[in-house]
Amino acid sequence: MSSPSLKDVPPLKNVKVGDAIPDWLMESVRPERMRTMAAILRDPNPVHWDREACAKIGFGHRTINQGPLGLSYMVNMLHAWAGPGCVKRLYMTFPMAVLDGDRITAKGKITAVREEGGERFVDCDVWLEREGTNNPLEGRATIKLPD
Repeated sequence: MSSPSLKDVPPLKNVKVGDAIPDWLMESVRPERMRTMAAILRDPNPVHWDREACAKIGFGHRTINQGPLGLSYMVNMLHAWAGPGCVKRLYMTFPMAVLDGDRITAKGKITAVREEGGERFVDCDVWLEREGTNNPLEGRATIKLPD
């Protein structure tokens, strides 16, 4: 079964428990982005830019993506689906490293739909999926649906 694209997804006013959030694909995690993010975050850890440092700790010659970059793939998926500013709560765990060259897909599924104070919210399970392995990021999100 293929994943839904935005054009195949029911209007947000019709979402229900069990609906999938349209996938968001990062075709290839790029080491250039990791180096830039390391500079922005002032992160001196060489695992984000030095392949030899990664090889010494068992990751081969592939650099390790920063957690905030992996998290941003999830946020991109949610924003593409429900619009900017929709994320009200996001809880993530990082059980595995995302490495340069990985093909990553952000995915999600609605677990609850509710109304509070005249606004509609959905709770979702969200995760990053890497082909052939367990999920490197997993979590939950609360999303405010647009009016």
